[in-house]
Amino acid sequence: MRARIKIRVAENSGFCFGVDRSVKIVYNELSKGKKTVTFGEIIHNASVVNDLKNRGVLICKSEDELKRISGETVIIRSHGAARSVYEILDRHNIEYVDGTCPFVKRIHKIAAEKSADGFDIIIFGDRNHPEITGIAGQCHNIPFIYSDDTDFLNNYKINHKNLKKKVAIVVQTTYNINMWEKCVLLAEDIFPQAEVYNTICGATAERQHSALSLSKFSDLMIIIGGRHSSNTAKLYQICEKQCKTCFHITDASELDFEIIRNLINNAGEYFNIGITAGASTPAYIIKEVQNQMTDKLQNIDEDFNFEEALDASFKRIYTGNRVKGYITAVNNSEAIVDVGTKHTGYVSLSELTNDPNLKPSDVVNVGDEVDLIVVKINDAEGIVQLSKTKVDAMVGFDTVMKAKEDGRILEGVVTNVVKGGIIVLSEGIKIFIPASQATLRRNDNLDDLVKKTVQFKIIEVNVQRGKAVGSIRVAAGAVKETAKAEFWNTAEIGAVYKGAVKSLTNYGAFVDLGGIDGMVHISELSWNRIKHPSEVLSVGDVAEVYIKELDRETGRISLGYRKTDENPWVKFENEYAAGDTVKAKIVSITPFGAFAQIIPGIDGLIHISQLSEKRVTNVKDIVSVGDEVEARITEIDAEKKRISMSIRAVAEEYTEENTDTEASEEEPLTAEEEADENKAAETAAQEVAAEETKEDTVVNETAEAPAGDTSDENNSAG
Repeated sequence: MRARIKIRVAENSGFCFGVDRSVKIVYNELSKGKKTVTFGEIIHNASVVNDLKNRGVLICKSEDELKRISGETVIIRSHGAARSVYEILDRHNIEYVDGTCPFVKRIHKIAAEKSADGFDIIIFGDRNHPEITGIAGQCHNIPFIYSDDTDFLNNYKINHKNLKKKVAIVVQTTYNINMWEKCVLLAEDIFPQAEVYNTICGATAERQHSALSLSKFSDLMIIIGGRHSSNTAKLYQICEKQCKTCFHITDASELDFEIIRNLINNAGEYFNIGITAGASTPAYIIKEVQNQMTDKLQNIDEDFNFEEALDASFKRIYTGNRVKGYITAVNNSEAIVDVGTKHTGYVSLSELTNDPNLKPSDVVNVGDEVDLIVVKINDAEGIVQLSKTKVDAMVGFDTVMKAKEDGRILEGVVTNVVKGGIIVLSEGIKIFIPASQATLRRNDNLDDLVKKTVQFKIIEVNVQRGKAVGSIRVAAGAVKETAKAEFWNTAEIGAVYKGAVKSLTNYGAFVDLGGIDGMVHISELSWNRIKHPSEVLSVGDVAEVYIKELDRETGRISLGYRKTDENPWVKFENEYAAGDTVKAKIVSITPFGAFAQIIPGIDGLIHISQLSEKRVTNVKDIVSVGDEVEARITEIDAEKKRISMSIRAVAEEYTEENTDTEASEEEPLTAEEEADENKAAETAAQEVAAEETKEDTVVNETAEAPAGDTSDENNSAG
């Protein structure tokens, strides 16, 4: 069974716009009846050059010949020329038209400006190629030219051993992309401060990329172009590494169909032919190849039609067309794209992203496949302007409208503050969020949101204008309600949480448990006596708390913070007992006695009647805050966490030891005085109990407020 022939033509082949432009200039001058001279062969294609010769076009090969021209119009070829050529033309008043490729012109500008500014110029390319001759001739100093990475490594030390100047690096427009990448790595390593300019023509990059991709899937590659064409030679070098059989032909007459037939006959079910053409190959030569292939291969595969295959392989684009492009290069201001046509595609930074903080390399990388929209086509220069942001906006707006319908929360980055609100970039489009919807508190600074990621909900969509309005406040409310529901589904007594301290009051601290707040009463913050929660926590601290009480009806959540294993009562009960004499520090004074600290967190009451062997009417006459005293523990009420102490008992013990034989000087208490003292002791106990009851009352009253509401609206009521 004979193989079925499949043919594909590289998406980028034939005349590039620079070559096409220069050739058209010559034919245009001829149509005006002018005598025309080209400075060097207009392009590296013998068929075109011979046709022009037959039409009377002369070729000037040197500057000396140029000086002798009289009456003819000189055409500067697409490869460009040295500055000295332009000086001769101007000095001798010779009429000329500049046919230099715009890409080459750009290199001329870089070489001239940088060399004039004191830079040493390094050029990567073929030193014998007319394009390199022209670039070198634009420099104000002698440039250094290297053919490849090996040439550079072997010679840079000789050329640059005394180099102390600034360095700028450019490259021939038709240079091999892979080789250029190697050279750049070497050059940047040797000259880290060098200014590197990727001046490979976008069309060249696209042509090489297309040829590489096509050759990987071809049994035969046909490369059409002149023998002296640099870019055609590089296409052949690229293809032969991927495809077993490659033909480099200048025109249809060089096709060897005997070899082609043998290849097809020995193939399997399919035989894939790939065709590409250099930038100097005119359309009529491709057409000749087309006709020959149709005639010769028709007998092998009757269903094969080369012309139809060729026409089908070329893509056509138009303004507004949505296309897929492959990123071939990225610089600081734009991305260069292969869109599968003879155009060079450009995507400016503003059309790559709406985020002013990003660079092109932050958005795309070489080799990425990107959806784009054609903004503008310039067939004369072979340029197409493209936009990624417009595609993103189309896709993003659909997403935004759907989010509005289903109430979904979106996420985006705040790019800037505008009059009346902020702009958030999300899903590739700009969302306006009014100031009243941008923060949870009215006085918050909008500038603090810039460059931050925020969540928001769409509250309004204008389909006709393609605009949308969002709200951070609404999204925050929705998130909070969801979090509340999840909390109540899982919350239980003893559950431990970590949350941020939202606010502090005189009676406790409010902690965010994830969409809902709970309160830690001041008495639960520390085992020690504290006057304010700020002695333990600050707003913003992350605290580990546990649930002490839950009231699902009222939404009240009481939290504990102090740890059981830190309870000073455990230490006290393990180390002390009633009857022990201890050293204690007076920490507070009341009308009915003084409180003394035994260990941190444990205080005992020394009643006024137990301060001294003598009658005491004013506690401050006996002790002051800060005094260290020796007292006996007379009673421990573990259940109520109360301790009674006596200085008097210790004093009486010393007195008894020292004056066993002496009568007490103190007069015995009368029955009335003893009754008064007992009544005072009972009153002191009631007052201590009252203080503790008061604390418990505060706990209950403050817990009545809905835990979790710490917004402006609720706080303002205070």
